[in-house]
Amino acid sequence: MELNSDFSSRVLVHADQLDWQPSPMKGVDRRMLDRIGGEVARATSIVRYAPGSHFSAHTHTGGEEFIVLDGVFQDEHGDFPAGTYVRNPPTSSHTPGSDQGCTIFVKLWQFDMDDRTQFRKTMADELAAPIDGVATALLHEDTRERVTYSHLNAGAALTSEAPGGIELLVIDGTLKMGGDLLARHSWIRLPEGERLSVVAGAHGARVWMKTGHLPFAKPPAA
Repeated sequence: MELNSDFSSRVLVHADQLDWQPSPMKGVDRRMLDRIGGEVARATSIVRYAPGSHFSAHTHTGGEEFIVLDGVFQDEHGDFPAGTYVRNPPTSSHTPGSDQGCTIFVKLWQFDMDDRTQFRKTMADELAAPIDGVATALLHEDTRERVTYSHLNAGAALTSEAPGGIELLVIDGTLKMGGDLLARHSWIRLPEGERLSVVAGAHGARVWMKTGHLPFAKPPAA
């Protein structure tokens, strides 16, 4: 399967307008944003766990990165409430689920295969002092990518000309970008060389952003 797999093109998806698609595990549904591959795929998705649903134990051969959007995600390593950022590198394993239900934004098979650094962060705890109405947390940075989380006050502007492409998810609030209105769970991917320029709406916005990573996009290894 290929979905939004041309990384030289601009993509905007209003994920909350998509139908939920069932996964192979009962009670776990997803909204696919980009994908290369079948059930083993380089993928970016929003995934919803119904209360009491669980995946079977598995190893993330290509790594897994996610943020908890609502509810509480759980595995044998602990509870991960809304606002948690998690990186499970290649070769890590777990048995995920949620007793009360949750929704996560997740990226699979997008790690450096030599990366073995596993961590979790409460994103709001990492925020620096605001500058011009924007408070930003640096969640992760390596030679391939930079991952941030930002709070924008009403009317605040966020711009980026980062090389290597830009990807942004609106966690809540709204953003105006040219003639487009980005709302809760809107996701945009801008190719190398395209500038990001957004302005927060009347109630501000919270956003997750990754830059620099698109030149490394490729299908999962066999």
